[in-house]
Amino acid sequence: MTLAVIEPGVQTTLQAAPRLGLRHLGVPSAGPADVFSMACANRLVGCKPWSTAIEITNGPAAFAFDTAMSIGLAGARSEIWLDGERVDPYEVIRVHAGARLDIEPFAAGARLYLAVSGEIAAREDFGSASTYLPASLGGHDGRALQRGDGLRVTKISSPSFAMIPQPLRLPLSHSFVLRAVPGPDTLALPDSAFVVTARASRMGLELDGVFPDVTASSERPSSALMPGALQIVPGGRGFLLGVDAQTTGGYPHILQVIRADRHLIGQIRSGDRVRFLMRTQRQAEAELASKQSLMDSWFEDFRL
Repeated sequence: MTLAVIEPGVQTTLQAAPRLGLRHLGVPSAGPADVFSMACANRLVGCKPWSTAIEITNGPAAFAFDTAMSIGLAGARSEIWLDGERVDPYEVIRVHAGARLDIEPFAAGARLYLAVSGEIAAREDFGSASTYLPASLGGHDGRALQRGDGLRVTKISSPSFAMIPQPLRLPLSHSFVLRAVPGPDTLALPDSAFVVTARASRMGLELDGVFPDVTASSERPSSALMPGALQIVPGGRGFLLGVDAQTTGGYPHILQVIRADRHLIGQIRSGDRVRFLMRTQRQAEAELASKQSLMDSWFEDFRL
């Protein structure tokens, strides 16, 4: 049973659970850039939140199915067609043997997740099937999917779930507000939006705007970093780290996006605008608990 890649688009990879507990060895967490959207796609087809799914960046993309199954799509906003008929994300989609799925370039958001009602075969490295391209780890031979690839799907089932409720669907646009707490090198930011440059990937996002002035002398000995860190580099730009980012760094680390909002970084693309809303640690913890409570009624064993 095979899912064939007809068009992989800009970058399409297999993602699953992040690699945890290895950052001290220099191994990034990787995993889905938007963990929540992947969990939604998997929930639609009756799979666990961290089951291997397909992460599609920016679009377009196209796939063909040689076996009947169900699929779920969640994340970026796009027009999606099954054998020429429009279908909707966040709802279970039944596909027949020989069906073709076409995904158009995204109208908003950066990543769309495709899950299937079965198990996608993927290579595990360091305890995870997630693709980490810089080191060729996991996924489909450690690389992005290419035209002509075939993904083996086993244990196909028939899920009974119908759709993800509206309050859990991401209302994506081209403007994002991310809540954050001060970093170890906190500096005041102006209350203005920053624009994402062309340097936007799973490693992170380069932000252009008015940042505090730093020079090479502002660098410090390298220390631990996590996804969601905002660093300022000499030259006046910021860099917001994503799931594939390095594990240490010495540039000033001025703020940290809170855990409740970190998955949104995976949906920001070049040209989008980003603002930061500062929070205290206590507020960040309360906002995470509130968001997690909403998810707990729909997702089993899923934590942001």
